[in-house]
Amino acid sequence: MINWLIAALAGAVTGVLSGFGVGGGSLLLIYMTSFAGVAQNQAQGINLLYFLPAAAAALPAHFKNGYVEKKALLPAIAAGLACSSLAAWAATALDVDILRKCFGVFLLLIGLRELFKKG
Repeated sequence: MINWLIAALAGAVTGVLSGFGVGGGSLLLIYMTSFAGVAQNQAQGINLLYFLPAAAAALPAHFKNGYVEKKALLPAIAAGLACSSLAAWAATALDVDILRKCFGVFLLLIGLRELFKKG
């Protein structure tokens, strides 16, 4: 019962962050790999499925309030699709331990950037 409650809480917190558009999926990956015992590659697959309904729920509010830059939309989508396809292929080819370390370095770099960012 407590595991279900913790998972629901993690989903709620990451859902709020996803609604803000600030990467709740990254925190979901941390929860799944560090606390729920899910392998990195499986957590990434779960995160991809989690993202679809979370984005679908948040996107109408962002459109309604004018937070979507329509001129950048198509180039960003095209580049994102191409790069996500290549990255997914690379991620499935990498050893899980290497994948986990790459994700950790990415999080560390983003955290340091935010910590020391001016203004």
